[in-house]
Amino acid sequence: MGKAIDDLNIREKEDQAMDETVTISQLKRWASRFVEERSWQEYHTPKNLAMSIAIEAAELMEIFQWKTPEESGTICQDPATREHLGEEISDVLAYLLNLADVLEIDLSTVFLDKMEKNGRKYPVGQTTSF
Repeated sequence: MGKAIDDLNIREKEDQAMDETVTISQLKRWASRFVEERSWQEYHTPKNLAMSIAIEAAELMEIFQWKTPEESGTICQDPATREHLGEEISDVLAYLLNLADVLEIDLSTVFLDKMEKNGRKYPVGQTTSF
């Protein structure tokens, strides 16, 4: 992974799910260092990052294209497809982390604020459809 991930000691506990131990802040720092090490900052404008999120999300959607709902529910059973999904999800996340960093948006705060707003908009027991 290179110097950035090594310096952050992200992979300290190989036997534990990393989602349980790695913070959003650590991921943002790693993504930022990855960009800095390659001198890509001039290309990482909010417009370019937002467009890149959409492009990578489309690549993620392409994996599910033409799958039935049943097939999409079991798609991770194939190891190669699971790996491909993980890569595309990671691409979306990397660009999202970089966008939040460039715009100085605290992801945890805006996520919790939005979930509270959604909770008021869609109260439990009162939502009948999407």
